[in-house]
Amino acid sequence: MKNRAQTLASIAEEEFDLCVIGGGATGAGCALDAQLRGLRTVLIEANDFSSGASSASTKLVHGGVRYLEQAVKSLNIEEYRMVRRALRERVYMLRNAPHLCRATEFLVPAYSWGQAAYYRAGTKIYDLMAGSQNLFPSRFLSREEALKRMPGLRRDGLRGAVAYSDGQFDDARYNLALVTSFCEEGGRAINHARVGDFFRDNGKLWAAKVHDQLTGREFSVKARTFVNATGAASDTVRRLASPGTGKRLRPSKGVHIFFSLDSAPGQDALLVPKTEDGRVIFAVPWQGRLLVGTTDEEAASDARMVVSKSEAEYLLRQLNSYLERPLAAGEIVSGMSGLRPLVAAHEDGNTKELIRDHEVEVDQRSGLINILGGKWTTHRLMAQDTIDAVQRSLGGPITECKTREYLLAGGDRFTETYWQTLARECEVEASIAKHLAQKFGTRAPDVLALCEENPLWKMALAEGWPALQAEVVYAAREEMAVTIEDVLARRTGLELYDWRMAMRAAPVAGSLLKSEFGWSAEETAESVARYQKEIGSRLRELGFGEA
Repeated sequence: MKNRAQTLASIAEEEFDLCVIGGGATGAGCALDAQLRGLRTVLIEANDFSSGASSASTKLVHGGVRYLEQAVKSLNIEEYRMVRRALRERVYMLRNAPHLCRATEFLVPAYSWGQAAYYRAGTKIYDLMAGSQNLFPSRFLSREEALKRMPGLRRDGLRGAVAYSDGQFDDARYNLALVTSFCEEGGRAINHARVGDFFRDNGKLWAAKVHDQLTGREFSVKARTFVNATGAASDTVRRLASPGTGKRLRPSKGVHIFFSLDSAPGQDALLVPKTEDGRVIFAVPWQGRLLVGTTDEEAASDARMVVSKSEAEYLLRQLNSYLERPLAAGEIVSGMSGLRPLVAAHEDGNTKELIRDHEVEVDQRSGLINILGGKWTTHRLMAQDTIDAVQRSLGGPITECKTREYLLAGGDRFTETYWQTLARECEVEASIAKHLAQKFGTRAPDVLALCEENPLWKMALAEGWPALQAEVVYAAREEMAVTIEDVLARRTGLELYDWRMAMRAAPVAGSLLKSEFGWSAEETAESVARYQKEIGSRLRELGFGEA
């Protein structure tokens, strides 16, 4: 990517075919698809890329076994088709970013033979829907096999478990790979820049008024058409374009909590099939931690995204009934929450009844194209449908979508053993090589090359975590990170690994950003204090007191 100042200057001077508003999974996917089809495209994000729901997912690339169950029970053909599309898209995601995605097995414990038969039938249908693109065939595991794979399962009454396959990924880094690939294809992307209004000609949008959140500067972005891909904030942008527009979004708050892997019931992922409110809960080993989630409660679009004590207790109640040794709230090391942009078909009903499908809406008055709803696994298809609508709006032919088989930045020549090559050729420890390969793929040597400029950057960003200080510099120079949170939450992943560790690493990250951006000592101290205060408030919300 160009640095932020260069990007801002070029955006203000150019005219674009398309302006995509929203730099999450959907917006980044739309921008890449459009640029690959030959449309001059600019991507504008109000905060940081992937700073909303796109980095607060359950980290699953999946069709959705729960949605399949709902489709069968309600005889809902549209929900069935959504699962089938997601299973097809699952394969594209795994292929297009092999360094960020992997297939994994999930275990569903059964405590009666009736449950075993029910879960086995459901996963068999899941296999059949995936067809030739199935990752692994589902199978029944005996009690002994299940406990060998997952010794932490509650033993009393256990009959066995059903194992089925799905995918797992690093959502924040995948989002960033989309943005990076888009920029390398000639697109323009800017973060921390908010669209505050539009300019119109006979009611049709021709430019957006953008506020730079960092400098306070305002500038205009001219484009032939605009896409609203702002997720839970979609209604706000829809109303900016057409005042008086009705509400379509019903945001749902999803909360996840993280534990040490020592707390995990086993090395495999666990699906908790029965909860007190009919949802499902996952407990998934992910990058050195056990991820547990998610909740699913309706929330306001401006709700503060923190994990409350009651939400953490809810997740623990659901999980602990399946564990031999219950987990305690005091063992939580970090957490996250985000708003899913669910589309309301009716004005009543609760969020667990809403379909996670997407809809492309074209505002005939303003010309704004809105992509609403959807989920991470189908982001590519959502983008394809949206850019088809863009090309129709521009009056040209609908050209071929090129994102089905498109290797994202870092995926070229990547293999499962790439980290070994990296460790050998760049002379780094295995843990560091694995971490860099997992985050940057085959771009990892570019990060290590910075250590030649300053050998101190080869030092750890935080004790007990394999990230290097060089990653902060790389994030600032190549990935448009401009705040401590950008670096620790989404570029390195340290914030999800351990809140307290992230607080300790904040001064190091701040010092490195100070050198890159010319911050004063006062600005640096303020940035560190602001970040540590925010993480401290999350700890207190869970009842941990002062960090």
